Amino acid sequence: MSRITIYDTTLRDGSQSEGVSFTVNDKVNITDKLDQLGVHYIEGGWPGSNPKDKEYFKLFQNRPLKNAKVSAFGSTRRAKIKCSEDLNLRELIKSQTPTITIFGKTWDLHVKDVLKTSLDENLKMIHDSVKYLKQKKREVFYDAEHFFDGYKNNPEYALKTLLAAQEGGADCIIFCDTNGGTLPEEVEKIILELKKNFSIDLGIHTHNDLGLAVANSIVAINAGCVHVQGTFNGLGERCGNADLAAIIGILHTKMETKSIPEKNVKKLKETAHYLSEMSNVRLPDNVAFVGHSAFAHKGGVHIDAMLKNPLAYEHIKPEIVGNHSRFITSELAGKMPIVLKAQKMDVALDKKSPEAKKIMKVLQKKEHEGYQFEAADASFELFMKRSLKKYKPFFKLESFRTASEKRFDGRVFAEASIRVNVNGESKFSAADGHGPVDALDQALRNALKRFYPKLEEMHLSDYKVRVLDTKGGTAAKVRVFIESQDTSDTWTTVGVHENIIEASWEALIDSIEYKLLKDKTRL
Repeated sequence: MSRITIYDTTLRDGSQSEGVSFTVNDKVNITDKLDQLGVHYIEGGWPGSNPKDKEYFKLFQNRPLKNAKVSAFGSTRRAKIKCSEDLNLRELIKSQTPTITIFGKTWDLHVKDVLKTSLDENLKMIHDSVKYLKQKKREVFYDAEHFFDGYKNNPEYALKTLLAAQEGGADCIIFCDTNGGTLPEEVEKIILELKKNFSIDLGIHTHNDLGLAVANSIVAINAGCVHVQGTFNGLGERCGNADLAAIIGILHTKMETKSIPEKNVKKLKETAHYLSEMSNVRLPDNVAFVGHSAFAHKGGVHIDAMLKNPLAYEHIKPEIVGNHSRFITSELAGKMPIVLKAQKMDVALDKKSPEAKKIMKVLQKKEHEGYQFEAADASFELFMKRSLKKYKPFFKLESFRTASEKRFDGRVFAEASIRVNVNGESKFSAADGHGPVDALDQALRNALKRFYPKLEEMHLSDYKVRVLDTKGGTAAKVRVFIESQDTSDTWTTVGVHENIIEASWEALIDSIEYKLLKDKTRL
């Protein structure tokens, strides 16, 4: 099978996700990241719709990319005016991108009820717009909006709209499942029925309203499409678009076809997580190929089998897509994660040994109390080092105090004071913050930074609280997860207690201790 062209629309369709807003600088950085991955086209936005996209295209007029082409997006001309008079088409030309993608109406319902024009005029709008852009020496892709709904309601007219684009000189026609309501068997059947009518490349653009966007993209490729559009991490309006990370992963590991350069497939996880950070949309742990849990094993039987032969429970080698296998520590996993973690510390620990049994007993007790180490690898590593007497604390707490105050003007004020001892030297610090945990974090780091300057590199990036037993009401235990970051890593720690400040303190000191341990910043 021929190589599939990857067309990324994260910056345009993906930005329509609820809660997502890219700055111009974000869009530039994402473009560079996608270019490094090796996608073929990056749809930068709609230059006729807003100043931000205009600025983006202006920046890329003299900013060459190594692998990708930037595409501008817009619509066909408006009804009953010349292409040269249409402001949208003029902005597309002014963007100076080598490729332009325009969409037009396929569904007669939209022509009559949305555009409020005739079916014949819509055909002219499509033909004239494509021809006009081709005369300007541009590569032109035509997105057939609502194609599958249009074809199911009026197949004869839907086909005419596509032929109008082909006759206008389009380089590729893309079948769009805009409402995301089409089943895979329908996608495949319709494309197979129609492809004999075309002498140009065909593409697919699917939405995920049935949870089938990736499946629909794959069956479209099997039916003859050589161009696939989507977004990273499935960003997009409503339920999102087809996830390009999954599509690229499937193409390269399950099908006799390629897309991006083979050497770059190992960048898939890195790229997906980068887009997650830039969009401020958390990537689910269980997402295919690139998720944190995509190759994680928790059951003891699974882990035992994996150690004998990874093929027993993994459909591919995770390193192909830049991921890795993980053995999760929990009461279900048995002693193997303990033995493996000990090996990383250069400690030979037999799973039948008294030490392993003792550590396992303590671990099960802590999990019964509410600790969850499978989501807190940093706390588990510290737990193991403490259990194996391979750990010396970097500081000792003498005392801390937190207070919150709501003032007459409505402002909520939090402050914390702390006294720690480092190698016999007592140090006091106080700080305020947005809340008591933030204030405590600031006070602790202020107290330690003279001794451990590298703490300036780290910050707390996420904070989650869960009530473990709702029947306990306000006296119930809570579990706190803290995610921390420095210039190179992200790690998670956990704390459990009836007092939310104490639970937060446990997770917080683990976070600080792990950073110090990781950097080996002992005095």
